[in-house]
Amino acid sequence: MTDSALALYVHWPFCVSKCPYCDFNSHVRAAVDQEAWREALLADLAHEAAMLPGRRLGSIFFGGGTPSLMPPATVAAVIQAATAAWAPLPDLEVTLEANPSSVEAARFADLAAAGVNRVSLGLQALDDAALCFLGRAHDVAEALGALDVAQRHFARVSTDLIYARPDQSLAAWEAELAQALGFGTEHLSLYQLTIEPGTRFHTEAAAGRLTIPDGDAAADLFEATRAITAAAGLPAYEVSNHARPGAESRHNLAYWRYRDYAGVGPGAHGRRQASATQRHRKPENWLGAVARNGHGLVTEEPLAPEARAREALLMGLRLGEGVDLARVARVTGLAVEAIVDGDAIAALPGLVARDGDRLRVTEAGILLLDSILPRVVR
Repeated sequence: MTDSALALYVHWPFCVSKCPYCDFNSHVRAAVDQEAWREALLADLAHEAAMLPGRRLGSIFFGGGTPSLMPPATVAAVIQAATAAWAPLPDLEVTLEANPSSVEAARFADLAAAGVNRVSLGLQALDDAALCFLGRAHDVAEALGALDVAQRHFARVSTDLIYARPDQSLAAWEAELAQALGFGTEHLSLYQLTIEPGTRFHTEAAAGRLTIPDGDAAADLFEATRAITAAAGLPAYEVSNHARPGAESRHNLAYWRYRDYAGVGPGAHGRRQASATQRHRKPENWLGAVARNGHGLVTEEPLAPEARAREALLMGLRLGEGVDLARVARVTGLAVEAIVDGDAIAALPGLVARDGDRLRVTEAGILLLDSILPRVVR
């Protein structure tokens, strides 16, 4: 995707149920007015298109919530409106997040016909007891059936798994990961279970009823994950994301490389020409705002060059390729010396590597990323 290409994020906030680990902007509703939601998404999109005229479109990402619950006709309408507003690149990537249930798998053919060419399938675990613990509505057999359907209908398939679950041994995770790699998908998103405030798991952990692996055990799992995926030809290109070379998520790379992206739908964030945008989070509030104003924006805030440089580094240093400091300097107008602390970088040999204008965290340093970032980022 070219440096100037735009990425579009579309948020569908509804789920069948709320998972106990999830702190995303997701909501359970007894009924959804599908026609009203389709028209509101198109109106919100039209506002962003008016603010960003003349751009090329590199990717569309339907996230949530559970976008595989969207009517395929709504997905098709959004894709058609987006590609009418912005000239799509020839290799436009259109991703949709999906739960691996048989009900949603039945929509895959229609979603592919609507223009989706990449699906991100939330398997989350390959163990029925673990899926029950994670609050998932599917079992392993159903998930593998949905994966088979996905691989028949979509050119590109990614799968998600959550590891570092309570009492999960290194050997058990290695076996589960090997099974996942055997499915032949081109991309894996592998996330350590974290306890997020506001979730049911946070309540359980605070009460002492839930314990996840400690730092050393989690580090062993993380290192094994990177070694196993690399050996299988899907090396980590970002902290939690692994892909065959060329199969990286082009949409997510737009975030990590700090490109412009438009965000529409409840709670969606955007970065538009040095400004940060955010939509109303609650579905009903967003819907009302679109009806009143023609868009769902709640804030639209210019970002100072220092804030933009900091965001670019915090995102980009998650990538194996690191950050192009010259580009960050160019788009922010700041000198490289004002963006990173050269003395701090020099004091972290073996953990941070700088080759000209390219700065990256090494394999040895990636486990310490959270402590490295505050030291090197101005």
